[in-house]
Amino acid sequence: MLTEPAPSWNPLRDLSQILEYHFMINALLAGRAAAVMAALVGWMMVLRRETFAGHTLAMMAFPGAAVAALAGVPAALGYLLFCGGGAVAIARAPGRSGSWREEAAGVGVVQAAALGLGFLFVSLYGGVLGDLESLLFGDVLGVSDAQVALLGAVALVLLATLAAIGRPLLLSSIDPPLASARGVPVRRLTLAFLAMLAVAVASASQLTGPLLVLALLVMPAASARVLTARPALSLALSLAIALLAVWLGLGIAYFSAYPPSMFIAAVAFACYVLARAAALWRRGRTRRRLGATPARPGLTAAGA
Repeated sequence: MLTEPAPSWNPLRDLSQILEYHFMINALLAGRAAAVMAALVGWMMVLRRETFAGHTLAMMAFPGAAVAALAGVPAALGYLLFCGGGAVAIARAPGRSGSWREEAAGVGVVQAAALGLGFLFVSLYGGVLGDLESLLFGDVLGVSDAQVALLGAVALVLLATLAAIGRPLLLSSIDPPLASARGVPVRRLTLAFLAMLAVAVASASQLTGPLLVLALLVMPAASARVLTARPALSLALSLAIALLAVWLGLGIAYFSAYPPSMFIAAVAFACYVLARAAALWRRGRTRRRLGATPARPGLTAAGA
């Protein structure tokens, strides 16, 4: 008679249980690749204030999952096609060169169209809803060896691309007018970044699903930026938090009957809450220290 796995107070014993099964090793490896992509691209997304665009691309994965189920093709293909199309639509949307309100309205139009298409494809699907739910919320425990290899290759290509355009992309993200004045192709870098964001969304959606992929894109980067303003350290922290969220979420899910994507999102949210608490504590400590610093005698006796 098979018994359900139960956690213990010995982390090494629990880890050995998890690594006994090939599907868990695949899940951890695929989660590592998705976490690296989501953390690095998500950090740049938060810096560029493109979170709404990231959310819209996550919604583009919704019709991608639905049309993949409808056509009987792999979900990854549907994710990639619709996220790539969404990136081009956002880059060409009205208002990208205008005010923030016009830009947000243009991105919102793309998101509304994506949701409409998603519901249309769901209505046309007519199959077993449970299969579609696995497409929308991810199936990291069902990742095959071929999918692990593909995710790893995509992650390497994305990292190489980000390393190649990282410096001009960072400059165009911080100060677009200055970047344009220095001859940096801001519009082409914007399109390149949106393409990388689409690839990251399509890849991470296979683990967390399109409806929870934003958690892996936003929360590690947001937590890191709360903790430090130094770019290199913030980027490293974003990567560490994303890996922690994926690996710890998978470990908890192994000993639970609930889906891994829920635990991945929960761990990422807990990291953000802890980061905010640490930032508030540090700010309060600084204020108390400054308040306790005695004033210089020359300032108090200025009118004497």
